[in-house]
Amino acid sequence: QLEFITPFQLYFNPDLIFRKFQIWRLITNFLFFGPLGFSFFFNMIFLYRYCRMLEEGSFRGRTADFVFMFLFGGFLMTLFGLFASLFFLGQAFTIMLVYVWSRRNPYIRMNFFGLLNFQAPFLPWVLMGFSLLLGNSIIIDLLGIAVGHIYYFLEDVFPNQPGGKKLLLTPTFLKMVFDTPEEDPNYNPLPEDRPEHQPRDQDQNEQQHPQ
Repeated sequence: QLEFITPFQLYFNPDLIFRKFQIWRLITNFLFFGPLGFSFFFNMIFLYRYCRMLEEGSFRGRTADFVFMFLFGGFLMTLFGLFASLFFLGQAFTIMLVYVWSRRNPYIRMNFFGLLNFQAPFLPWVLMGFSLLLGNSIIIDLLGIAVGHIYYFLEDVFPNQPGGKKLLLTPTFLKMVFDTPEEDPNYNPLPEDRPEHQPRDQDQNEQQHPQ
């Protein structure tokens, strides 16, 4: 908005990425949501709301898995972007988060601007219809729904099927970076680090030195 940079320096362009090594475009195309306006704030609100609810809900205590979902979704969207004329994928990423949350909370009742009442799994489709009314292309929304469904199927559905197994395994290095390390069961803390021993020591001192 301050015109320090332009959208032409941010958009997804495979030729510039692989031939001129403008690697930042792999990330910046997810970070641009257009000029300030209704569509921009609409995306910001939904991105914040459903990203937060996922992080505090089904991904509580699983930060590495949460980051891995970001990387998995971004990778699939980037692959699709190589074969389609898509310049910015931020809105598709937002729809992916909404889709995953909606499928994991199927019984929550939603209200859209006081006009529609529906259950959570229909929310991505309602947003796609609303985007269509605003005159936007629904290809981005369909991409977000498709990637969200692939993640949901591989993470929540297929492992619970007969003969199924968990295919999306969070890399160890992500767990080392983002997750709290487990306590070593063989760790023996120093006496001063054992609060449960302090009252006992205090009682012994009182017995040795009665008032």
